Amino acid sequence: MEFLADVGGFLLKAAIIVFAFVVITGVIAQAAQKQKKQKGELEVTHLSRELQEMQDALQMELLDKKARKKAEKLLKKARKSEEKHDKRLFVIDFKGSLDAKEVDSLRREVNAILSMATDKDDVLVRLESGGGVVNGYGLAAAQLQRLREHGMTVHVAVDKVAASGGYMMACVGHKIYAAPFAFIGSIGVVAQIPNVHRWLKNHDIDFEQITAGEFKRTLTIFGENTEEGRRKFKKDLEAIHHQFKDFVQTNRPQLDIDKVATGEVWSGQQAKELGLVDEIITSDAWLLKQLSEREILKLEYSVKKPISERFAKGAATLIHTLKTSFARSDV
Repeated sequence: MEFLADVGGFLLKAAIIVFAFVVITGVIAQAAQKQKKQKGELEVTHLSRELQEMQDALQMELLDKKARKKAEKLLKKARKSEEKHDKRLFVIDFKGSLDAKEVDSLRREVNAILSMATDKDDVLVRLESGGGVVNGYGLAAAQLQRLREHGMTVHVAVDKVAASGGYMMACVGHKIYAAPFAFIGSIGVVAQIPNVHRWLKNHDIDFEQITAGEFKRTLTIFGENTEEGRRKFKKDLEAIHHQFKDFVQTNRPQLDIDKVATGEVWSGQQAKELGLVDEIITSDAWLLKQLSEREILKLEYSVKKPISERFAKGAATLIHTLKTSFARSDV
């Protein structure tokens, strides 16, 4: 037990020293970071090459040693003689959050594609989002609209979910593909706001709100809401819903918009029957079908995390490890 206590004491001291070092380093790094603006970078991945290499590797594994050597030579020769495809498929991944902060990266990815795309090129957007703020997802959909306006064919694949704002983006695509149990739809608008007016009143707390303009505020968190305010708030939501419906109808004119714009969510299979999607297939399966016809390039714009943030994360992991070790030594 004395030995374990010594080990535990040593680990605790080490943790304190490491923590102090990281804090000091983090402060210095953060100060330096403020003087240097964070820049992102565009990463291009040759998905066609990666997918082909996976196929080749699997084929080689299925052969015996003698046949494998012969096949490898033939395959190497075949790959060199292959002609480069004059058609390209650009792949973008969009995994959206409630505040749609990913739109900035999407904008930069679209800019990169438009700077070099020809009328022979297509785009696949692998989309995953349950929706969020109206203005954010409206802007995201507008970014995809730019690809269509450029003359490119836009494909959208949904493996998990494209609901509400997510479907607003998806419907821009010329073709929408969905996995059988993906969530599709939710063509509706929702807004929620808590109200603590009665609690404040019970505690003799007054809340004053002064506005200029009849409907500068409709519903409020702290004040007493009125029926007039509720009616205006509901009217505003209905106006946005109407605009949402018009947008979907314009992009998918074959839809019975009143039937699908109820705010409901359907599985991929049900969505196909309703006309919300065009084909039941996963994004991977669809990509493999394009492998023999196109050069597939994945684009991803990302911003490097500040040095201070990376240091903090590493420090937290290290300290957690040391604390765990210390706790085990004390048992």
